Amino acid sequence: MEKRNLTIFITGASSGIGRETAIRLAKEGHKVFAGIRRKIDKEEIENLNENIQGVYIDVTNAASIEKAFWFVMKNAKSLDVLINNAGIAVGGPVELIDVKKLKEQFDVNTFGAVAVVQKFMPLLHNSRIINISSMAASGVFPFVAPYCASKRALDILFNSFALENKDNIKVISIKPSSVKTPIWNKSVKKAREYFTNISEEAKNKYEKQLLSIEKKALENNENAIETYFVVDKIIKVINCKNPKPSYNVGNQAVVAEWLSRLPLSISNRLIIKFLNSSK
Repeated sequence: MEKRNLTIFITGASSGIGRETAIRLAKEGHKVFAGIRRKIDKEEIENLNENIQGVYIDVTNAASIEKAFWFVMKNAKSLDVLINNAGIAVGGPVELIDVKKLKEQFDVNTFGAVAVVQKFMPLLHNSRIINISSMAASGVFPFVAPYCASKRALDILFNSFALENKDNIKVISIKPSSVKTPIWNKSVKKAREYFTNISEEAKNKYEKQLLSIEKKALENNENAIETYFVVDKIIKVINCKNPKPSYNVGNQAVVAEWLSRLPLSISNRLIIKFLNSSK
């Protein structure tokens, strides 16, 4: 984009990638509307930089999105960039996942992003939409299928949007490797709580595999890339004149994309072998 001060809206700015992105962009002189859900987060993030303005938004709530839109509309003529970053991670065996939790996964990661863009369209002419997707969008990994599916669906929907829209809006998907953010620790905690409430038969059926996955998730979080690698890519995409539709961030994301190009029978065998080796 042309080097100038931009107006940017980002969801999920209370922590992790969203928070650091808001801070970095504000320090560069851009006006940042930081989407948050709690009053304490609004006060905290606004105190970090005068260019940041907190905006209450729950991407699963139409009334909340409506209020956020009119707040931004009153304070900005248009948006140069909208960053869909809000997300959660739901895990567990597909056989046992509560459908309500599955819907919650899509409500936040997929439908929420679509709902925000649909509402904010009047501000998005000649703009950019940056979706924080995941390496999980490139494949299906056991016990985190809801997260993988929600990110794959996000990419598919917005790829269609990029082809369809008549407002010269560019859509970019950023697919990070595992990132050191609170999302995975929160996911593991919720999985533990859920696991205590299932039947003994189900526990016996999946306990070893789930404990292995939990261990791997925590290890991945310890060995994950730092958020600034993702933020660097976001800023480069914002400043790039002709960005690509999709970017991998980190070696894991590159490997995941490579796996997705293999025949499913081969990629499945490789994934099972990896899981067995991690026990």
